Amino acid sequence: MSRCVGLLAVVLMLGVQQPGWSQSISAEASREGFDHWQHRRLFPNCTSCHAGVLDRKRALWPPPSACADCHDGSIEDKVDWRPPPGPPATNLRFTHGGHAKAVRETSADSAVACEACHSAGGERMRVKLAVVQSCFDCHGIRAGHLSAPDTSCATCHVTLAQATRLTRRDVADFPVPESHKQPRFAFDLHGRLAQEGAVKNGVSAACATCHARDFCTECHVNAPEVSVIQALAPDPRSTAHEAELRAPATHSEPDFLLKHGGAARKSPEACVTCHTQESCMTCHVGKAPAVSVLPVAGPGRGIGAVIRRRRPASHGSDFSDIHGPVADARPQSCEGCHVRPQCLDCHRPNVADATPGYHPAGFLSRHPASAYSRETTCSDCHNSGQFCADCHVKAGLSAQGQLNAGYHDAKQDFLLGHGQAARQNLESCVACHAERDCLTCHSALTGRRFNPHGPGFDPATLQQKNSQACTVCHGGAIPEGD
Repeated sequence: MSRCVGLLAVVLMLGVQQPGWSQSISAEASREGFDHWQHRRLFPNCTSCHAGVLDRKRALWPPPSACADCHDGSIEDKVDWRPPPGPPATNLRFTHGGHAKAVRETSADSAVACEACHSAGGERMRVKLAVVQSCFDCHGIRAGHLSAPDTSCATCHVTLAQATRLTRRDVADFPVPESHKQPRFAFDLHGRLAQEGAVKNGVSAACATCHARDFCTECHVNAPEVSVIQALAPDPRSTAHEAELRAPATHSEPDFLLKHGGAARKSPEACVTCHTQESCMTCHVGKAPAVSVLPVAGPGRGIGAVIRRRRPASHGSDFSDIHGPVADARPQSCEGCHVRPQCLDCHRPNVADATPGYHPAGFLSRHPASAYSRETTCSDCHNSGQFCADCHVKAGLSAQGQLNAGYHDAKQDFLLGHGQAARQNLESCVACHAERDCLTCHSALTGRRFNPHGPGFDPATLQQKNSQACTVCHGGAIPEGD
């Protein structure tokens, strides 16, 4: 208990010096701010000058007039000294008055005086800045200052947001605890510490001593979703600590680029700490499903990993000459970085060009079957209503009348089986035909009144799903039967 009262004068901790002493004072005294030892016979106790130690209503420092009683220029040299304008710039939780009250409540007759913390060897008026170890001894912390457990920071320190008098430079000069020098601290240990040290309101007191939300958002893309980060108060001074976003060791493995997709799909939450959708879309031009899980870049988030798109090792200097078979065999591997419009930059069809382009040689002779079976989607590259019709007109394959063969030149009797073709692939019909072409024959109101309904037609179900389709031919008088 006798040690505890020694904390009464620990306010001078962290090396706060008082400016304004005359140059006539010795260098040693000037560095300390006041030569206490030289004045040891004038002041029987510390509270003669520092009355605020025991009484919060009184000033902690003596007024300049008290010094002028002796230092008037005749008895002693004049000094120009002014007390500090306010409380010291510190993040200490300690107050003299609070600790004095605690000592009186515990041991009113304690004889331990200020020199327990503020003197060299316990000799009165051999004043020095408070000794950190005195605090540790009293609070039962058996370790050096920077080696103390991180969970003990809040014992002596307030949060950075509460230490409003500290400047950005002060924050930058904070010493680094030994725990922060461990090899994996930046990757996973600091997150574990933040979670384990969180109290009821979600703030880790150990982290909040030196850090604020702004510091965490320098790296954490997912900062708005992490409760421990959001529980920290915002404070731009915290960015005085430099944070560097470094890639994990796994990202340096030779085959990481080839395998990272599987890992991202399996555990996307592992990626959201460092990656935004924008960082992935540097390479993934076509938005991969796993990318949608990642947050979109915006205020309150870290910039995240900055990705540079590089040519894969498999894409040698001659890859453009041999990429066709690779793309045919594994098109999904191309879709990770490429989209169809990029292919069309080179493979866009050109009738006037003698080279085959996107389609293999001789494709023109068999393209009707390919289009009908939908081997590929023609409309991705072609305007079917214009491109196809123009070519057929130039080739003399256009229809001369409503019922002539025209486009369907390969099947002279196509008209008799066109219903099945329309039901299989109506999209191929609408490239050239409009609804009015069908109503010439297939209308229940006018024309030839051919029944367009195929075998097994269920009028009740169709009318229930979409009755408007019936009104095209039947108008408002939709029959009950087929």
